[in-house]
Amino acid sequence: MKMPIYGFMYSSDDSDPLHAHQLFITSWDSGPVHVHPFRGVTSFDAGHAHGYAGTTEPAPSGVPHTHRYFTFTSFDDGHHHEISGITGPAISLPDGRHYHEFKGTTTVNGATPHSHRYAGKTGS
Repeated sequence: MKMPIYGFMYSSDDSDPLHAHQLFITSWDSGPVHVHPFRGVTSFDAGHAHGYAGTTEPAPSGVPHTHRYFTFTSFDDGHHHEISGITGPAISLPDGRHYHEFKGTTTVNGATPHSHRYAGKTGS
């Protein structure tokens, strides 16, 4: 089954040696897409914790769905970690909006190699 997906591509200028393109999806199967903000603080491990914040990738509106997410933690104790994963399914709110739960473990980093746990709910 084919599903029409529309969007636009943004390209960084060629001065960046890690040249990349980003695709911004604007509709999915003729319906709108949406994103969610997320933020939190990791577990306290190896004598510190990290803050993080980001925005999920777009997903279709009005149908069961999840979102991919990716961000870096704050730079604390001389390092940062990556956070990435896929949210849980949409959890409906009485007013028609929804949110998603997410949880995971950061990448390993630091002078004493370690990771942190994180968990939270996206904004609605």
